[in-house]
Amino acid sequence: MPVETAGEMSFGSMMRQMSRAMDQLQKGVFNFCPNETWTPAVNLYESDAAYLVCVDLAGVDKDRIDVLVVDNQLRLRGTRAVPMLPAELQDSGESSRLRVHLMEIDHGSFCREVDLPNDVAKEQISARYLNGILWIQLPKK
Repeated sequence: MPVETAGEMSFGSMMRQMSRAMDQLQKGVFNFCPNETWTPAVNLYESDAAYLVCVDLAGVDKDRIDVLVVDNQLRLRGTRAVPMLPAELQDSGESSRLRVHLMEIDHGSFCREVDLPNDVAKEQISARYLNGILWIQLPKK
């Protein structure tokens, strides 16, 4: 069985990076957020009364999230800091430096756009942030 060292990129990691690059290319140059560094994952649900947008924003401070409705588009922007080791998990020894072996959690500025259907009551849109998930309710007219 081959041994993989921290310096080698695994095939799975390489595939994830290639997938991210392809996603960025498919957005094109006319994207509202060309300078943003990552795009959060979104689920979209629909009931008889409303649409519900679920956005994965684990580790993002609630105060660092902006939700805008422009024309028929929901725009989410914000920033996620690099995850920092909590003090209670830090070594009390001499060396407090950490070597990075794998870094898959995106950080920095983010942006996500969701096109809204024509039947959304824009003045009634509401949002809640629970356990790292942003829930945006888009009531129907």
